[in-house]
Amino acid sequence: MATGKNSNIEMMPLSTGRKTIWHLQQMKNKGEKISMVGTAYMDPLWSSLAEKAGIDLVRYTAPGETCADRERNISWWTRAIRKMAPNVCLNAVMQTPQYKDGPTAIECGSRILADGADSVMCMGVTNETLACMSANYVPVFGHVGCLSGWQTGQFGGYRRQGKTAEDAYKIWRMAYEYQENGMCGMTIEMTNIEVTNAIAAKLAIPVIEVAAGGAADGSELVIFDLMGFLPPEAMAKHSKAYASVAAEAMKGYMGFDHEVKEGAYPQEEHGWHMDPAELEKFNDMLDKDIH
Repeated sequence: MATGKNSNIEMMPLSTGRKTIWHLQQMKNKGEKISMVGTAYMDPLWSSLAEKAGIDLVRYTAPGETCADRERNISWWTRAIRKMAPNVCLNAVMQTPQYKDGPTAIECGSRILADGADSVMCMGVTNETLACMSANYVPVFGHVGCLSGWQTGQFGGYRRQGKTAEDAYKIWRMAYEYQENGMCGMTIEMTNIEVTNAIAAKLAIPVIEVAAGGAADGSELVIFDLMGFLPPEAMAKHSKAYASVAAEAMKGYMGFDHEVKEGAYPQEEHGWHMDPAELEKFNDMLDKDIH
């Protein structure tokens, strides 16, 4: 390894307390539940708070208006999150063009991992590409059930899955084949409680439910639901608010705005005074500078 003055090597941040995919598998083996959150484009701050609270796994997507923007932003965004949250397990959502084939997926996935992620999520990845990634040590924490984004079109939109025995079996086969091709864990979305429980029980790898119910090996919520950003009437059936962040933030903003406009803030104790002798000299300099 080069060590001279021209060397510019940055190592992936490591910590003895950092959770990894290995730790999630140990939790599954011991019957310990896994907590997972989706931080929804506000990742560095919310990931830091999640880590401090004991959350095990954070799923995130790079910000950007277009797919190409999100592709370009994922590496620096991962570094920003890891700087704020050095120990939580990070699962980075890859854009579909980034895993269009095995070599592309290995290149893109390895870059994201080198920048600090612990695994990548490839929505609807083929078994062939998944096997290629796994053989090259790119851990994929994937997804089954109702896929997200534009991929929901094949289901007629974002709706419940596994209502019939045939549809439930298709989800099971997809999950099983993913495991056999090297997937290290997965979320299962919008499936009924029975299908969720059956698949989680039959697979050896962690299965985390989202909008699905059931025991599974853990659960995921996104911060819009978990932190109470949405009014109760707008929340989905599976959602639960554990805080009222939006209401508290509005209360804080309104209080600050009112006091500023009324002259109540800042007060004497919020500032400090100049040394009297220096103040006299400064005022004298100002007087002489006026033309």
